[in-house]
Amino acid sequence: MSDNGIAWNDWAKEETNPDKAKEKPQALEDLMVLDLSYGSFAGLFASSLLVEMGAFVIRIEPPEGDIARQFSPDGLKIKDTGLGYIVEGRNKYHITLDIESSKGREILLKLASRADILIETFPPSYMDELDMGWDVLKKINPALIYCAINNWGQDGPAVEEGMGKDCLDYDIIAQALSGFAWTVGLPEDYTDFPEHTRVPTRMGNWMGWYVGGAMAAFSIMTAILFREATGIGQFLDISPAESLMTLNNYALHFYHLTGQIINRVANFEPAAYAYNYVQAKDGMVFLAGYADPNWKALCSIIGRPDLVEKYPTVKIRTQPKNFVPMTREIEKFTKQYTREEIQKIWMDYSGPGVTVAGEILKPDETMEISHWYERKALVKTKDKDYGHVLLQGVVAKMDKTPPALKWICRPVGADNVLVYKKLLGFGEADLENLKKEGVI
Repeated sequence: MSDNGIAWNDWAKEETNPDKAKEKPQALEDLMVLDLSYGSFAGLFASSLLVEMGAFVIRIEPPEGDIARQFSPDGLKIKDTGLGYIVEGRNKYHITLDIESSKGREILLKLASRADILIETFPPSYMDELDMGWDVLKKINPALIYCAINNWGQDGPAVEEGMGKDCLDYDIIAQALSGFAWTVGLPEDYTDFPEHTRVPTRMGNWMGWYVGGAMAAFSIMTAILFREATGIGQFLDISPAESLMTLNNYALHFYHLTGQIINRVANFEPAAYAYNYVQAKDGMVFLAGYADPNWKALCSIIGRPDLVEKYPTVKIRTQPKNFVPMTREIEKFTKQYTREEIQKIWMDYSGPGVTVAGEILKPDETMEISHWYERKALVKTKDKDYGHVLLQGVVAKMDKTPPALKWICRPVGADNVLVYKKLLGFGEADLENLKKEGVI
């Protein structure tokens, strides 16, 4: 119950309703961001987090558009744009500019002189070689926060040897360099599975890019706080590979302590069992019951007290050689029931110990849950350029300065007239000439 006597969930729904976000102030509405990301969703995600909180983000693409627009499963696009970019183009003003041309560099310097933040994902020293690096920009705008994102970072032996110089900053590189890909997938000694499946496996989504982008946005905000106190901007060097490395919670430390490379464990958790997925009659469910009393509860539900005797302790249950045999025994029970039936069986248990069961949803099943639409976690909208679209809504629900989803993606160069006229005073003739010259 809230202070005014309203039920808590009713108060939260009313005060943090995303539909009312546009009526409220936003925390970053005075900030101007130049997003020069190219072929990298790390930079795109960083500016997405800022733009949702009210920042004025100018998305700068080359005249032909960012290659990131082409990244999409099965080549599926809405008009000229892939599914990933449709999401990360939200709320941003899209302009085109050839920053390798002399006039393009001139224009970018003018924009940078007025910006609060610049984000780029080019190879190390690329901007410096165009005479638009940090050393140049900080002289014309000492308050600028310059965020460079690259898997190899901006210095170090690998950069000195030219690593990352001639290739895009792909997510799969971050996963590989961080050691993360090694920890995902089936181990080599699971010989019941085909050999080609027992290999390091990339995570299904662009986790390296998104973790790197989140770290970039967080670091930008700390730099903003410092600038508020001092008036001074700063240079930020963010590596998606290093960002992902911070989430690699077992493998690196295990090797440091033991001198051994930890094996992959497929869908199992090295520190706990049961804490994994098992097969049901109609899909997969998650089961948890790893402390001794909880393991006894799980075995009681499936009518297998013999498993308590055979695998009595956490130490025995977390030996990798036991994961598959234990799972096969549990699945003798779970394969007889649907996911819904298994959840009910677990919910009806009232004995000692605590054990959990939950169904693993497919994308279409996730999209059928009304809860996500009620909270605007998923939003269906009709856009003038891209038609009927479904995309993720904002995550944070805030009652004073909420994030907002204002519009979805824009076509390449859609805001050239608006942005160039508003910020630099360019008229139609100026823009036409720049277009003819290939500058925009």
